Amino acid sequence: MTVAQILAQTRSYVRQNFLYMRPDFPLADDDPLLAKGVVDSMGVAELLGFIESEFGIVVADEDVTEENLGTLNAIARYVAAQLAAQPNGKPV
Repeated sequence: MTVAQILAQTRSYVRQNFLYMRPDFPLADDDPLLAKGVVDSMGVAELLGFIESEFGIVVADEDVTEENLGTLNAIARYVAAQLAAQPNGKPV
């Protein structure tokens, strides 16, 4: 799975689950999700659930950082790196 594919799936999830009441909300791939009010602490928990169910990755507590999960691009890069670290690029 490519970073672009992960990004597209994540963007779609965020739009459907966090921005459904604000369809015209401008959200660039590098916009900070917390600072722009897209997600709150509960939203982060929901994002973690999405990453686990959609990509088969359990995010370690120490990986829950702005650097890894703060933007759509950061999430896509993090997920791609985690998938690449798995045998055959697939989740365990």
